[in-house]
Amino acid sequence: LINSCLFICIIQATTQTKPFPDPLSLLTRNPTTLLASRCYSHGKQETDEEFDARWVTYFNKPDIDAWELRKGMNTLIGYDLVPEPKILEAALKACRRLNDLASAIRILEAVKDKAGPHKDIYPYVIQELRPTLNELGISTPEELGIDKI
Repeated sequence: LINSCLFICIIQATTQTKPFPDPLSLLTRNPTTLLASRCYSHGKQETDEEFDARWVTYFNKPDIDAWELRKGMNTLIGYDLVPEPKILEAALKACRRLNDLASAIRILEAVKDKAGPHKDIYPYVIQELRPTLNELGISTPEELGIDKI
């Protein structure tokens, strides 16, 4: 708000020969002229379903390579959320297409870490992913004993 007042003072100074007005007096004269609207995003808000579909599509690309898989997971884990099981299923299937067991286990470890203190989230995700894990032959970090290291 003060920056807006200073900007107005500079504009008035270049168009008038009068001394600079007091910025606070500008507020008292016409307070509605200094209200600013900030728009940080110009696009429409993405719904949860669109978000999930975007990531499932990303991981379902038939030509995805190991770098894209890691980049996608790094970006996804960077968000303030635990990915939905359907996104993780697509990522695990991408790991299988690439024969990258290490990345699959890292994905499960990252999900456990993202769940944080909420002890019911990780078991739910594993429960939802169990058919996919069995189909792909992927063991959880707990089954491998990695969580105890």
